[in-house]
Amino acid sequence: MSSLRWLFFLSAIALGAAAGVYYGWVVSPVEYVDTTPATLREDYRADYCLMTAELYAAERAPQAAARRLASLGGSPVQRVAEALLFARQYHYAPADIALLEDLSLGLQAWQPL
Repeated sequence: MSSLRWLFFLSAIALGAAAGVYYGWVVSPVEYVDTTPATLREDYRADYCLMTAELYAAERAPQAAARRLASLGGSPVQRVAEALLFARQYHYAPADIALLEDLSLGLQAWQPL
């Protein structure tokens, strides 16, 4: 009789876990809407910094670049430094790394008003 109780107990736990996973993944999954760029994964933050660096290369406006990077939270200089580390670690193209380095130098030389 004791083993029958254990079997029923473990079956109930497994069925409850399976029902919870099904509900969470299929019936009502979490949908993120209108989140800020600060919630991006590290690889997407690096890509965001790279896109900002491409714009900086065309505009040469450090204030606009700093404003764009401010949406990632923290210091724009720090965010670009993190993006550079990520880019080097994951072997981004040398041209992309050069763009990020140029943006980093431009932001470090820029003095906000």
